Amino acid sequence: MYQKLSLFLLLVLPIFISAQSYKKLHFKSIVVDTHNDLLTKAIDDNLAIDTDLTGVTHSDIDRFKKGGVDVQLFSVWCDGLKENPYAWANREMDTLDAVAIRNPDKIKKVGNPEELLKAIKENKLAAMFGVEGGHMIENNLDNLDLFYTRGVRYMTLTWNNSTDWASSAWDETTKPATLKQAGLTDFGKQVVQRMNKLGMMIDLSHVGEKTFFDAMDVTVKPVIVSHSCVYQLCPVPRNLKDEQIKAIGSNGGVIHLNFYSGFVDSSYNRRTDIFNNIHKAERDSMLKVNPESYYADVFLFNKYPEEVKSLRPPLSMLLDHLDYIVKLIGVDHVGLGSDFDGINSAPQQLDDVTNLPLITKELMKRGYTKKEIRKILGENFLRVFRLNSI
Repeated sequence: MYQKLSLFLLLVLPIFISAQSYKKLHFKSIVVDTHNDLLTKAIDDNLAIDTDLTGVTHSDIDRFKKGGVDVQLFSVWCDGLKENPYAWANREMDTLDAVAIRNPDKIKKVGNPEELLKAIKENKLAAMFGVEGGHMIENNLDNLDLFYTRGVRYMTLTWNNSTDWASSAWDETTKPATLKQAGLTDFGKQVVQRMNKLGMMIDLSHVGEKTFFDAMDVTVKPVIVSHSCVYQLCPVPRNLKDEQIKAIGSNGGVIHLNFYSGFVDSSYNRRTDIFNNIHKAERDSMLKVNPESYYADVFLFNKYPEEVKSLRPPLSMLLDHLDYIVKLIGVDHVGLGSDFDGINSAPQQLDDVTNLPLITKELMKRGYTKKEIRKILGENFLRVFRLNSI
């Protein structure tokens, strides 16, 4: 009997210790996610994000805590066709403000590193905004100033649509002939300069290569890439090529990895094409109502969850992107930007925000030290945030 018990302990104890070890490290670290689209999801689907939305969304206020998230930058988004995008952005910010007022014991809007650390010490989710697309300032620098006053601490210079002053990765790649000018105009350079002056981080996700390097020439502060992956591993326009990654390293910036399966796995789109062909008639009928394919994709993915499971890449592929960046420019330049609630597919095991500790587990398996893991989970972002706040 004692021999059986000893054998059992030898087999089970290391697993138990390992589980406790990665969870302890994860929950003791400052965990930052630089991109979550929950506000857009809440408005689109008429949801209250301070209620239990398990099975409906990737995240809600209580589940952030369960996933160990200490700092969340909430994306403020609308597509380039939206009328009055500045007003729409403010509506999304109103949503979070209302939640913060209702839940002062759980969430706190912060505007600088000191407030951020204080909120964490008080066991509250430190919240900031990231405006995903420069079209929302409506070509007005005063609107940029007002965004900062409301708690916006980064702006993505473009979304998929180009602005009058900056070209997007999508347009530079798929329809360059339609662009009046690739890269930043003189006004675009003024936007970058004003962001530097305000202390608003420049986000280079979604931007075209010409815009990317123009912005890098103008900025005097480290930039972020809030939710992108590696082009060499998954060649889509939204991912970063090696020269861009090296430029981020030289600038002192941080690349935050996007969890979207289509940016992680180069074969994902082929699998989804097969799925879409199977459901072509249904999808086409939805596209007639709303030509933005995102909404049709979300509906079909929610309707056929068992089929969708097989499309998702393994979690290891996301970590391969992290390894690639670390080998190219070092561990000081990578973080997490999940894009939860703005994507319809994430790697296996990352079903929602509560699964984030599994990333820490995988990092430990790959031999990253505790110090390195703490940098990846949040300290790299905090360094750039501090340098932009000066």
